[in-house]
Amino acid sequence: MPANPDNQPNTVKLDRTELRKTRERIAISAGVVHEVIREEGEQELQRPAKALAWSGLAAGLSMGFSMLAQGIIHDGLPPTPWRKLIAGFGYTLGFVIVVLGRQQLFTENTLTPILPLMQEMTWRKFGRVMKLWATVLATNLVGTLLFAWAIADTSLFGAGMQHTLTDLGSHAIRPFAPMVLGAVFAGWLVALMVWLLPAAETARVVIVMLLTYVISIAGFPHLIAGSVEAFYLVLRGVLPWPEYFTRFMIPTFIGNVIGGVVLVAALNHAQATAGAPPPEE
Repeated sequence: MPANPDNQPNTVKLDRTELRKTRERIAISAGVVHEVIREEGEQELQRPAKALAWSGLAAGLSMGFSMLAQGIIHDGLPPTPWRKLIAGFGYTLGFVIVVLGRQQLFTENTLTPILPLMQEMTWRKFGRVMKLWATVLATNLVGTLLFAWAIADTSLFGAGMQHTLTDLGSHAIRPFAPMVLGAVFAGWLVALMVWLLPAAETARVVIVMLLTYVISIAGFPHLIAGSVEAFYLVLRGVLPWPEYFTRFMIPTFIGNVIGGVVLVAALNHAQATAGAPPPEE
């Protein structure tokens, strides 16, 4: 065995190009992901309310395609036990449009602007987060209502398709406690999707489809995607307006916020900051 006078471990000699390729393949740390999302959150908090409103409206309209695509696939398949598993892929369409189109979705904002707030806990920052939440949530819901009206009160689809959409929407309404619990998982998965995207690179679409597909086949309530279904039931006369709020919106809002803020934003902020080096004196 050759002598090693410096008592240094033997390593493979790499040139500059090979070293660069090695660094490119090292997974980015939780701290880097945290900073990428925190910077995005800071930018969103600086955006004018008008820009957020238009983006939120666009996202609400786009999410309508989750219900529509799922319904079209469901309607075209035979009544078999596996039909739900195939139709669930249609549910992912709205999320793909929203994420790739950089539109504002309320459940994504249970993570993105929350990291800047956790970094700087001030009433001023809290007020800006609440303003963003209110603007995006309101315009998301307006967009979903408009989309639901377009497919419920027009002759665009026949009786068979209308029955399928009504059936899909009816299965989304449950008792209060199961709605909250299921919504926790939906908010958790959507916020995890946002957390994973900075490291996803070319797999962004796969990440979005995979996590939202699980939401679909598990039947976890999502406030915006589910509002298209719930508004559809309201406009078809199946669900009274007050029950939209008491049986769907309120429990789903609570669960989605808990899942996104507590189980993703708070935990991953703690993970990233715990491993950060102490500030220089």
